[in-house]
Amino acid sequence: MWIGCGLVGQALIAQLSDISHSNLSVVLIANSKRFLASKDYEPLDLPLWKRLLRDQGKDYSVFDEILTYLVHAAERDPVLLIDCTASDTIPAFYPRILEEGIDIATPNKKGVSGTLKLYNEIQEAAQTTSNRLFYEATVGAGLPIISTLQDLIESGDRVDKIEGIFSGTLSYIFNEFGSGNAKFSEVVKEAKEKGYTEPDPRDDLNGMDVARKLTILGRTIGMEIEGPPSSSIFPIESLIPTALESATSGDEFVAGLPAHDGEFDEKRAAAKKEGKVLRYVGSIEVESKTIKVGLQSYLPEKI
Repeated sequence: MWIGCGLVGQALIAQLSDISHSNLSVVLIANSKRFLASKDYEPLDLPLWKRLLRDQGKDYSVFDEILTYLVHAAERDPVLLIDCTASDTIPAFYPRILEEGIDIATPNKKGVSGTLKLYNEIQEAAQTTSNRLFYEATVGAGLPIISTLQDLIESGDRVDKIEGIFSGTLSYIFNEFGSGNAKFSEVVKEAKEKGYTEPDPRDDLNGMDVARKLTILGRTIGMEIEGPPSSSIFPIESLIPTALESATSGDEFVAGLPAHDGEFDEKRAAAKKEGKVLRYVGSIEVESKTIKVGLQSYLPEKI
């Protein structure tokens, strides 16, 4: 098993450290600069992985070095690559990884929501080999959304519409903002301080995370959606005030947001006038091939 050790990867390693399973061995751990590999393909000592990576790890510049090791490992035992990164680079290798006899499990959305060409190459490699691509965790934090859609399609059912609140961060923000009189900037600041947003909240407020998830869901049910998503492909409403798009950091963005609270107050007031609340929603109308990402108003009992 190979694991990319970003924050998500570190949490996974911690979980695996607490599991005793003789049929599961972690033989390589990597971050963006260094990797730690077992010389004899025996399990790494997971409780000590950070020190071992620091002291015994090797620097690398291209992913081929890691892939070569995994290919040799796959000659001995089945290998699962777990890509817990947000990298664009590693998903480009997914077709080759699958063709080399290695399974993939990933929460990284960049591959399955990237260019349609790459997505098709990944799916073709998975279908023409006995190896599998597990990407359930790219949407819904691992809830069985993708597998349910796959089962529906495989059983001959037809999906007419997909609609939902696909961002936990934006769900929190609009639950807090829409339920009272708090200012939008105050809610965003609080969400950032609690660790609910990315270090730069613009990475949540630009809507791209939701757009990637809709791209993945649409492709899962057979729609040919070009990617990576952008407003030139389908409407994506950004919640970033134009004046703050060029802020040099997340902190600078949060500091400047109060000046734009009036804009969000007006949106909330308009929804309240109709007895509704604001939510940041993604939707797909399959027959018309209409995809939208943005703010919508809903009656509270309909949510």
